Amino acid sequence: MRRVVVTGLGTINSTGHSVKESFDAVVKGECGIDKITLFDASEFPVQIAGEVKNFDPTTVMDKKEVKKADRFIQLGIKAGLEAMIDSGFVSQENKKVDDSIADRFGIISGSGIGGLSTIEKNSVVCANRGPRKISPFFIPSALANMLSGFISIEHNLKGPSLSCVTACAASTHAIADATKTIMLGGADRILVVGAESAVCGAGVGGFAAMKALSARNDDPKKASRPFDTDRDGFVMGEGSGALVIEDLESAKARGAKIYCEIIGFGESGDANHITAPVVDGPLRAMKAAFEVAKTLTGEYPKIDYINAHGTSTPVGDKNETAAIKALFDGAENCPPVSSTKGQIGHCLGAAGAIEAIFTIKALTEGIIPPTINIENQDPECDLDYVPNTARKAELTTVMSNNFGFGGTNGSVIFKKYND
Repeated sequence: MRRVVVTGLGTINSTGHSVKESFDAVVKGECGIDKITLFDASEFPVQIAGEVKNFDPTTVMDKKEVKKADRFIQLGIKAGLEAMIDSGFVSQENKKVDDSIADRFGIISGSGIGGLSTIEKNSVVCANRGPRKISPFFIPSALANMLSGFISIEHNLKGPSLSCVTACAASTHAIADATKTIMLGGADRILVVGAESAVCGAGVGGFAAMKALSARNDDPKKASRPFDTDRDGFVMGEGSGALVIEDLESAKARGAKIYCEIIGFGESGDANHITAPVVDGPLRAMKAAFEVAKTLTGEYPKIDYINAHGTSTPVGDKNETAAIKALFDGAENCPPVSSTKGQIGHCLGAAGAIEAIFTIKALTEGIIPPTINIENQDPECDLDYVPNTARKAELTTVMSNNFGFGGTNGSVIFKKYND
């Protein structure tokens, strides 16, 4: 079985337009959540989100192409380009990989919803002005898998082109699928991109109707508060995360910078409820990741840090805590845990990729990002959540969790690379 490593990272989210800018802000506990500006939310029960500010898609796309791509695709192109440049495969001037490797270079994307704002806009046009006024770019702009489609063309990626659409676990599953594909010889390199931009009337209104969102409109910076007693729902975020994942021998042969090795991944289904989380499903996903790690390394991993799904919902945070405690046989045996959704909000299908990047950066930089806004820790959430202040730590093996509606769960394990 081939070993798989990470050789490139890229992100754009509400705390920054690059990996360095974002991770520095997250470590400092800075919050990107504020009043919604992407549409008029003044009559909505929820008026806050973690928006990407000051993003000009023409910096990464030709102006004539912008109208053909929903904002989630535009954000994905931005993060994907940073990861590809970081990996050394392309440059700002030449964005296409060489034909000699293109056939073995794939892309797997993850998005929970896809082009929701485009769907919303064209639905209004259809209802008010008739079907002949619908944009010819509507369908290709809105399809979730067009995230892979646009980016594969951008970088000449001719290997497997796939898309995971598994709600808030989508890009965690994309990382797992990319790792499996490379392990089994289906590709040598894969660009994983998770992207989401659902901060629109239909998105915010829909989640608000479910009572899933925080309505702390008067205090946006403290609205997302994982594991705190006063949490009242998640805050929507938007953005993208991208990772270049590669066969170890290929990476070594070209002298690549190696961030870490992927040694475990696990998936599970709750088979319980379309939206209500449980303990058992997340627990089985983490156990499955442990079993893969044992198969690949010969022993169960010793986890030094977990980047939790930690959405700031009353039931979700409590259940994830219970699952982690069950995995480690009691709170006293659990490693430090933190959720970075207090800083960036919940980026839905992009969450897995963005949070994997934060987890990998924690591993390589030796610092655990904090869980901000813990003022009164929930007694039922009784782990070490690294409250409010980042913590330096010697980290060797780390894990990232993401779970989604429909009872879909994913976990990935990263380890410092040792030859």
